[in-house]
Amino acid sequence: MQQVVAFLVVFLAFSCALAVHEDEHGSSNRHRHVEVLILGGGVAGVIAARTFHEQGVDDILVIEARDELGGRLRSTTFGGKTIELGANWIQGTQTGNGPANPILTLAKKHNLKTQFNDLFGSLTTYDNSGVVDYLDVVNTSFDAFVNQTIYSGARLTRNLVDLSSRSAYDLVGVKPPDAHAQAAEYYNIDFEYAQTPEQNSAIAGSWNNNFTYDADQGGFSEDNLLSIDQRGFKAFIQEEAKTFLKPNQLLLNSTVESISYSGSGVTITLNDGTQISANYALCTFSVGVLQNNDVHFVPKLPDFKLEAIASITMATYTKIFIQFPRKFWFDTEMALYADPERGRYPVWQSLDHSHFLPGSGIIFVTVTGDYSERIESLPDSQVKTEVLDVLQLMHPNITIPAPLDFYFPRWHSDPLYRGSYSNWPPSFVKQHYNNLRSNVDRLYFAGEATSLKYYGE
Repeated sequence: MQQVVAFLVVFLAFSCALAVHEDEHGSSNRHRHVEVLILGGGVAGVIAARTFHEQGVDDILVIEARDELGGRLRSTTFGGKTIELGANWIQGTQTGNGPANPILTLAKKHNLKTQFNDLFGSLTTYDNSGVVDYLDVVNTSFDAFVNQTIYSGARLTRNLVDLSSRSAYDLVGVKPPDAHAQAAEYYNIDFEYAQTPEQNSAIAGSWNNNFTYDADQGGFSEDNLLSIDQRGFKAFIQEEAKTFLKPNQLLLNSTVESISYSGSGVTITLNDGTQISANYALCTFSVGVLQNNDVHFVPKLPDFKLEAIASITMATYTKIFIQFPRKFWFDTEMALYADPERGRYPVWQSLDHSHFLPGSGIIFVTVTGDYSERIESLPDSQVKTEVLDVLQLMHPNITIPAPLDFYFPRWHSDPLYRGSYSNWPPSFVKQHYNNLRSNVDRLYFAGEATSLKYYGE
């Protein structure tokens, strides 16, 4: 058991960097006991299982609510193509012989098909009058983003209190004066963190950006690779799991309803009444799930833990997909739309592009944060009408054809996620981060939210 405790501490520090219901002998899981339970089959859960295996601990069981591994790596078939509903990019790759993004390493290992996505160099700009060239505003906005990131990072090194990104912008003398500047600002902040500058931590955002993109600060690179693999982006983690995970070490289609923990072990109860006990457990559920009491803890989590969970935000990032009988839009990879209402269907990406899925007739638009929550409350028909209205404003001299298909996920209202990924608000303090990732008795916690450098990744 000392080996497991030592490993859990090491894994948590590192991480801050076949459905079966019977075991191989045919015995029921209803009264099963294992050394370690891993709750959640996303990237954190699978890599934890792999690391246990590498340390010689194989009496483990991964519990996953869905019918496949991958967590928020979710894909679906749309218009005859595999599209990504959740995570889509490898953000930051590698600079020279510097550190490689571990996701890139796994993607290469399992031959994941990706394509460089030129977010700023292949961009068309629009407003509600049609195509308007304000790329100079976009470039100026990017420079402002870099300046406020440098300013915010300096506050961290001087042990100054956190601010919102909006306050940081103000203090470096940047105030977006019009819809074009607001759209450009959205492209740098909201499109990355899934929340507005008012809702985003300046210090945590600076740290996160530097350790992802800035090689001089220990990051990977400025590149973004878009997954266009028709197995789905999830293929890299599913294929990795196949290299070590045995059928009797995985339970799919199994939702955890309660977790009982103590100094002597952990017992979980599934939605079908099955109870499974373990000497230790690692919980990788999203902070959105933890915040919404979708899982019952016995005893109640201590106050320091509840405060840490409440201190972080589970943000929502929504991609809205449309398929048309023919392509009629921009020839660049990306487009930015500036509406009088900030955040109204602003960031567009063409999948019907020679670099991605040519001939697919698919385009998607991204909304984030409060606007994502807004559209989740609406019927699909209303959202589709709004999206088509914006497309018509962008292309006033074209009659927009009727779409062949339309789809968007509802991450915020899904009880398995309650959002897309975590984000630190302006009230960020490092003690909250430490408490978020700390264990309670033999129950440990991991996942992207517990990483100070790579939260939201």
